[in-house]
Parts: sequence; C-alpha cells; structure tokens
Amino acid sequence: MQTPTLGQLATEYGAQVVGDPDLPVRGLAPLDQAGSGDLSFLSNPLYQAQALASKAGAVIVSPADLERIRAEGHAEGRNWLVARNPYVCFARVAQRFDREANLDPRVGIDARATVAVDAIVPASCFIGPNVVIEAGARLGERVRILANAFIGAGAEIGEDTLIYANVSVYHRCVVGARNILHSGAVIGADGFGFAPDIGPAGVEYVKIPQVGRAVLGNDVEIGANSCVDRGAMADTVIEDGCKIDNQVQIAHNVHVGAHTVIAGTAAVSGSTRIGKFCVIGGAANFSGHLNIADRTTVSGGTSITKSITKPGGHFTSVFPFTSHGEWERNAAIVRGLSKLRERVMQLERRLRGAPAGSDSNKQDEERSS
Repeated sequence: MQTPTLGQLATEYGAQVVGDPDLPVRGLAPLDQAGSGDLSFLSNPLYQAQALASKAGAVIVSPADLERIRAEGHAEGRNWLVARNPYVCFARVAQRFDREANLDPRVGIDARATVAVDAIVPASCFIGPNVVIEAGARLGERVRILANAFIGAGAEIGEDTLIYANVSVYHRCVVGARNILHSGAVIGADGFGFAPDIGPAGVEYVKIPQVGRAVLGNDVEIGANSCVDRGAMADTVIEDGCKIDNQVQIAHNVHVGAHTVIAGTAAVSGSTRIGKFCVIGGAANFSGHLNIADRTTVSGGTSITKSITKPGGHFTSVFPFTSHGEWERNAAIVRGLSKLRERVMQLERRLRGAPAGSDSNKQDEERSS
C-alpha cells in the first residue's frame, strides 16, 4: 500500500493543509493513542486539550476550532488538516485506508460453490465456498459473495456489493450497487401475512402468499441478523443510502426513505412508510400503516402508534406496561400535563389573591420549571 501524504489527502477530500503537506500518513488513530505517523481528528471542542497533547502527526479540525487554537497560541509547529466536518473527513479517509488494507484480489467461482448455468456472474466477481446462486440470478461487476451465502432465483445484485457469509437473498429480490449485507441478514423472507378464519373449534390462520419483492437501493448497509421481508403484493423498499443496524425487523410493504438510519433491534410493522433522512433509535418500534415525515428523529425504545406528519420532529416515550385501556387513559393524561400545570398555577394564584403577572407569580413559575 502506497503511503499518502497529508497534501494528497487534502486534495482527495476537499480539505486544507496547515503545516507540512509532504507529511506521510501511515494510519489513523484516536487522539490519545496516535503516533507521529498517524492522522487523528477533533470533532468536539471539549477534547481540545487532548488534541494539543496528542502525539499525532496531524489532526483534522474545523476552521472554527483551528481559529480558537490559534487565538490561544497553540497552532504553530503542528500539522492540521482543516475540513468543514472533521468527523466526516475522518470517516472518508478511514474508508480509503480500510479499502487498501483489506483489498480482496480474489475473483472467480470457488469449486465448492453451486451456480446455476443461466445465472449471470461477471468474471470480476468472487463467489466463495458453498455459495448457492439459483437460476436466472444476475450479478453486477465486482460483486463479492462470501461463504455459505444464498442468492435465490431471479435475484439481482448490483455492482461492487459485498455479501458476507451466511446471508440469504430470496428469489426475485433486488440489492443495489455498493451495498453491504452482513452475516445472517435475510432479504426477502415472507412477510407475516395471515388471514384469521374463526370457526367453532377456534381460530385458524390462513397464510397469504407474499408475492412482492424486497428492493434495496444503492449504498445501503444491512446489519447482522437483520430481516427485510418481501411485500405481500407490492414491494418492500429500502431507498438509497439507508443504514440499518443489527437485528432490525422491516416488515412487508414497508417503505424506508433515502438516507434514513435505523439502530439495532428496532422494528417497523407492515405497510408503514418512513420518510427520508430519519433517525430511528435502538429498540424503537412502529405500528403498521403509519406515515412518518422526513427528517423525523425517534429516540431509542420509543413506540410510535400514530402517523407523524410534520417534518423534523423529535419523539420520545417510555411508558410502563399496563392494560391497553389503562395505557390509553394514562397517555391522554400525560399529553395534557402541561395544560394541567397551568391550571394548577392559576388556582394557586387565585387562592393567594396574587394579581396576574406579579413577581410572586414569576417566582412560582421559575420554581416549577
């Protein structure tokens, strides 16, 4: 691997060098562990002292942070890579080093793999041992499929996609370009669709055939043991740029908008539509048939039971387990607590005979807030 210079990295990633552009950068490391050949980053001013004490050869900083360091007289004699967003710059440089360090030169089909005669597998692909690729599947250039993975009949895998060991992509599903599917992920299993038939002996659940697909856009990442179910009739869709963590459940006919991120163990029920650029915390869950506006943030462990129509909101709830009827009554009370507080304060003022807007009222409000 050829060692890049600080100046080369600045050119590649739209940054500016303050210091020595010819400094070789051999790796990346945290501020407190970096050595003279390492590049580190400062993305939070709280760690400025650690950055100044660091032995890193260079540190990625924002223009504002560098100005503050200069004003305090600490910038001279150090190398800085000035970027609009130091954390993002660090991530992109880290990708570069990771690609080169983990370059997989293997191409071709392992002798232990099973590939249908009519499957399309370009010569630039690598198919690992015990992989099964069924009839009519189509792979793009430079796809890598590692050991024991399964690609169903008629499935499509876009170029430069990496499929780790033990992943299953069911029949007719579509995985876009530059995707990463981590071990144990299942794309296109049947959605949970059953029609209850109530008879004299009880309830029988009649399976509804799931004939849609699961369709993943470009630059999507699916974490280990996560599931994206196929649609009942229409498709389940994960748009471009989405990042889904480990052990996440995406049910049938869900539509997740572009560049949304979903943290571990979250679950989205059937036919819910999540907008673009949303942030979903770990263990959050969504009822079915909801519409969630763009740029919505949902805190971890939150249950969303109604649609969210206004973009850009942030929603949080932690509610104790109880009967549904009692939960609804308590939830109604919680939603009205701010109004109830205002009424109580008004009653207290009346009992004291204090006029509205008095200093006594202001002190009460400050104590209550």
